[in-house]
Formats: sequence, structure tokens, C-alpha cells
Amino acid sequence: MYKNDEMIPVQSSNIESVGYDEAGQEAYVRFLNGSVYVYRDVPQHEYDGLKDAPSVGSYLNRNFKNVYAYERIE
Repeated sequence: MYKNDEMIPVQSSNIESVGYDEAGQEAYVRFLNGSVYVYRDVPQHEYDGLKDAPSVGSYLNRNFKNVYAYERIE
């Protein structure tokens, strides 16, 4: 379940913060434009890779897009 106050700020030119729901295996990404996307069935290690990546945006494009189902929720 998405909770804005549990999002972790990241250093990125495109992404403001990320979050993860372990029980539901959902990763949340808030972009600088304010939009929030949920990525479903994301393993914990993949989320950890995202939040710790040197380039969060590049990691998201490489490892999340066209891999996990996603939708805009905000």
C-alpha cells in the first residue's frame, strides 16, 4: 500500500523518491513532476538495487520498465 511518508528520497534528475511494500511486493516511484507509479511483483532485491543504484533513472529503465506491470496511481 502506497504511503507518501514512507518514501525514501533519492538523488536523480528525474525521480524524487522510491518506496516498497514488502508484503505486496510493490515498488513505488515518485517522479519530480509529482506523478507516482506502482510496479507490481517486484522482488525485494530488485527494489534494493533501484534505491541504491548510482543512477536510479537508468536502473529503473533497465530493470523495471517492460519487466514488471505498472500503473500510474497519482
